[in-house]
Amino acid sequence: MADTNREGRERWSIAPYFIVDDVVATANYYRDRLGFGYERFWGDPPSFCMVRRSGIVIMLAQLERTGVMRPNRFADPEGGAWDAYIWIDDADALNAEFKSKGVKITRDVCDQPYGCRDFDVEDCNGYRLCFGQDIEGT
Repeated sequence: MADTNREGRERWSIAPYFIVDDVVATANYYRDRLGFGYERFWGDPPSFCMVRRSGIVIMLAQLERTGVMRPNRFADPEGGAWDAYIWIDDADALNAEFKSKGVKITRDVCDQPYGCRDFDVEDCNGYRLCFGQDIEGT
């Protein structure tokens, strides 16, 4: 059964699930560079964490065997293959924040023909995240 919001309508959400080689290092990268937070790790040694920022959740999982990450960019090294598209309110401000923290920006902020102003970053594992703002008001 789906959750409902205060108005009684269904509420849906999604959380990308990223396989990483080092869950602790990745969670710390998301905290220190991308401004996400986390409360705990699961497993001993740690093998899972959920990082959160402004209602966005990204699941990070470390498998017993390494080298099994498959970021979408490997499918299309020329670009355009994101692992997650994250809706935000102010692309310019977030882009500036990330630049000040040394985040690898792979495409700078710009207006798109699909009505968004967005930019791409690459995390410490090679996952590509696009952060976009609706500029058409839809």
